[in-house]
Amino acid sequence: MAEGKRTVIYRAHAIKRMFERRISEEAVHAVLSTGEVIESYPHDVPYPSKLVLGWSDNRPIHIVVAETDEADIIITVY
Repeated sequence: MAEGKRTVIYRAHAIKRMFERRISEEAVHAVLSTGEVIESYPHDVPYPSKLVLGWSDNRPIHIVVAETDEADIIITVY
């Protein structure tokens, strides 16, 4: 996933889930740069997305992220 520094946009749903689950932006960025893509959703609309699994403080974190040419759009985090 790591392709250099990209703009990250958080959907309102992702922000709400991060708050509820006490997942920091730093944890999200770490998972995006070091995590493993465990599922791809190439037909998602409006953008193809991926499910990424990574770890932060010995805790598994899953991120659904849509990748555009300009940014990574965080759909949800759990």
